[in-house]
Amino acid sequence: MTRTWVGGIALLAALAAPGQQPADYPPRMEGARVEVYKTVAGVKLNAYIFEPAGHKAADRRPAIVFFFGGGWRSGSPKQFEPHCRYLASRGMVAVSADYRVASRHGVKAVDCVRDAKSAVRWLRANAGRLGIDPQRIAAGGGSAGGHLAAAAGVIEGIEEPGEDARVSSRPGALVLFNPALVLAPVAGLEPRRDVSDLPERMGIDPAALSPYHHVKQGAPPTIIFHGKADTTVPYRTAELFARKMAELGNRCELVGFDGAAHGFFNYGRDGGKAYLETLRKTDEFLALLGYLQGPPTLK
Repeated sequence: MTRTWVGGIALLAALAAPGQQPADYPPRMEGARVEVYKTVAGVKLNAYIFEPAGHKAADRRPAIVFFFGGGWRSGSPKQFEPHCRYLASRGMVAVSADYRVASRHGVKAVDCVRDAKSAVRWLRANAGRLGIDPQRIAAGGGSAGGHLAAAAGVIEGIEEPGEDARVSSRPGALVLFNPALVLAPVAGLEPRRDVSDLPERMGIDPAALSPYHHVKQGAPPTIIFHGKADTTVPYRTAELFARKMAELGNRCELVGFDGAAHGFFNYGRDGGKAYLETLRKTDEFLALLGYLQGPPTLK
């Protein structure tokens, strides 16, 4: 029997737990333009696109695509609607992408990664038509969605068959909210529980989907927001990832929140204080990278 330490084991366990369909799925987001970015196994996956006022195809705006959380099992693109609305008001093309999940489509986590990479590739391949700068496409997400964004940024070789590999699926920057970053053993860390069924749930060797294990020099600049009291995806895993990024000369800022639990950043949670703070720091981070101009406009 294999025993390994895995960051976010409670999140991974959700793959095998009974789940309920979110009440807001499929979502409706007023003002968002909806396009199908991928059709796979008869499933049409939507990109919910929020554009700046007066946006036109001739523009070369920076873009960001968000992936929702839900343990790769459930969830809704509506989670990042508030983030998209704000960033569109700041001049970005902001997208919340749907992707296949276990409860709706019977897929494994590896299929979710393929969908995330397809979304980034679709934005880049259609940049001219969408008014996007193909060199300024960021990816973000929360929890399992943060894992997908990170996987698109650092993991090579897991792509949807048949897509044009000449168009890169790699985002230029990462904005991660309590992401699952360590999905395989790390030397010096003690086992937490038996996860011998993890390969079946991932659909592949878990190490192949573990962003920490794939970080190399030249990884996209990254900001991570993580609650220090998170028991679903331990803060320690974010520290490990950030340290490895720094050791390899990559830009990675870890912003820890004392006493904050998993999902602390979501709109409307605990009065919205953490939502506003993380979004303000997201704005500042993207401005430093040249994706945004001027100071944040959050009130």
